[in-house]
Amino acid sequence: MRVVIAEDQVLLRAGLARLLTDAGMEVVGEAGDAPDLIRKVAAHRPDVAIVDVQMPPDQTDDGLRAAIAIRRDHPETGVLVLSQFSDERYALDLIGDDATGVGYLLKDRVADLDAFADAVARVAGGGSALDPEIVALMVGRRRKDDPLDALSPRERDVLTLMAEGKSNQGIADALNVTVTAVEKHVTRIFTKLQLGHEPSEHRRVLAVLALLKAS
Repeated sequence: MRVVIAEDQVLLRAGLARLLTDAGMEVVGEAGDAPDLIRKVAAHRPDVAIVDVQMPPDQTDDGLRAAIAIRRDHPETGVLVLSQFSDERYALDLIGDDATGVGYLLKDRVADLDAFADAVARVAGGGSALDPEIVALMVGRRRKDDPLDALSPRERDVLTLMAEGKSNQGIADALNVTVTAVEKHVTRIFTKLQLGHEPSEHRRVLAVLALLKAS
């Protein structure tokens, strides 16, 4: 798996590179600012780009804007954004109308090395990885004409964990239920959200998108 890292803090960038290399990934490019990130992705065509939200030249949301541009111009490259902020607006702007190959995690999650490496691999493979704090903010809102109103509390729990990128086994472990029970909940979620005519993995992505659009 080929990775480009964009982070202006040199020590953190070096730490991410070491972590990913130890996890068996190939770091093919490193960038310290948003324009260089765009160049490195165009040159190396990585499987995934890991991007800090705040980067030079403006030190505002340059990294986020570069990540959105990469999703538009290089759809074959997954994008995982790291942020210090629990701001769902950033996540929604990043995801747009396509929840494939995208992730938004708080930087604190990097401390769990195995989980972070798993999130990178999942995004590179076309899945999603959203920070639990961001998902909780989205699910916690009460909205008019919410498409999720048809879901039971347990089905909402399952959809929330799907949005975080967990597999059926991971959901079963988190909820202390069987994988069979999770599969039944997932099937009901697909049915209630009218996602019955797509391959299973694509329906998972569409279900996550339904969660985000309800925010």
